[in-house]
Amino acid sequence: MTQPLISIIALNYNQLKVTCEFLESTKQLKYSNYEIIVVDNHSLENPEAYIKQHYPEVTVVRNEKNLGFSGGNNSGIKIAKGDYYFVVNNDTEVTPDLLDHLLEPFLADESIGIVCPKIMYFDKPDLIQYAGYTKINSFTGRNKAIGQKEKDQGQHDTPGYTNYAHGAAMLVKKEVVDKVGMLPDEFFLYYEELDWSNRAVKAGFKVFYNPKGVIFHKESISVGKESPLKAYYHNRNRVLFMKRANNMAQFSIFMLFFVFVVTPKQTLKYTVHSQWAHLRNYYKALFWNIKNL
Repeated sequence: MTQPLISIIALNYNQLKVTCEFLESTKQLKYSNYEIIVVDNHSLENPEAYIKQHYPEVTVVRNEKNLGFSGGNNSGIKIAKGDYYFVVNNDTEVTPDLLDHLLEPFLADESIGIVCPKIMYFDKPDLIQYAGYTKINSFTGRNKAIGQKEKDQGQHDTPGYTNYAHGAAMLVKKEVVDKVGMLPDEFFLYYEELDWSNRAVKAGFKVFYNPKGVIFHKESISVGKESPLKAYYHNRNRVLFMKRANNMAQFSIFMLFFVFVVTPKQTLKYTVHSQWAHLRNYYKALFWNIKNL
C-alpha cells in the first residue's frame, strides 16, 4: 500500500541554527513519504540560500512580513502537496517513528482529524509537557495541559481522544482544512490551535493523542519572564477564543469574570513589578476586544 504523503511545515523566525537542528533530526525519520516546507516569517537575514545549500530537499517560503504562527503556517499549507499536514515547531526534535505513530489513529478511525504526540521537554527528557488538554471552562476560560511537568512513568501512555491539539506538533488531515479552513489569521500568536481544534470538532472531526509518538520540545520548563508582546496577544486572544467558542450567555459570564477577576489581578501583578509596558498591553488587549465585540 502506498504511504500517504505528509507535508512537514515548520516556521523560522530569526532562529536558523534551531531550525537546522530540527531539519537534522528529520533525517532519522523511518517514514519515507514526506516533504519538508520551511516558512521564513521575514527574519532579519534571509535563510533561504543557506537552507537550500545544506538541505536541498527542503522547500523554503519567504514571507514579506511576519505573519505570526497562523499566517506563517498557512503560507506552508497553501503550497503543501500532502494528504496530511504536520504543523511542527522549529524548536523541536523528532524521534524516528514519530510520523508512523501519528498516522496510525487516522487509519483506525476516519472521524479523527488531528493527532498529537506526547510532547517532552528537550532539556528534561523525562518530563512531560503535553499529554492532551482538559476542556476549557466556558465561564473562566481556563484549562490545563495533561501531564505537564510530570515525570514520565507511563501514567499517560493510554492513547485516546482529547479536547485540543498542541501547536508545537500536530498532524492534520487535509480534509480538516478543506472543511473548516486554515489556521485563524485573526489570532497571529497564541490560542490559534485551540480555535482550530474547536472548529474541527464542531465540524465532526476528533482530536486524538497518541503517546507512542514522542517529540522533544526546546521550550523552557520555567515560564520565565512574560514579554509585553505575550501580555497583549495572550490576553487578547483568550477573549477572542472564548467569543468564538461559546454562546452569548456563556461569553457574557466569562467577560464578567475577565473584567472583575482577571483584570484586577493582572493590574496588581504588573503594577507591583513595575511592568508598565505589560500593563499597557493588557489594557490594549482588553479594549481591542471591547471595540470588536
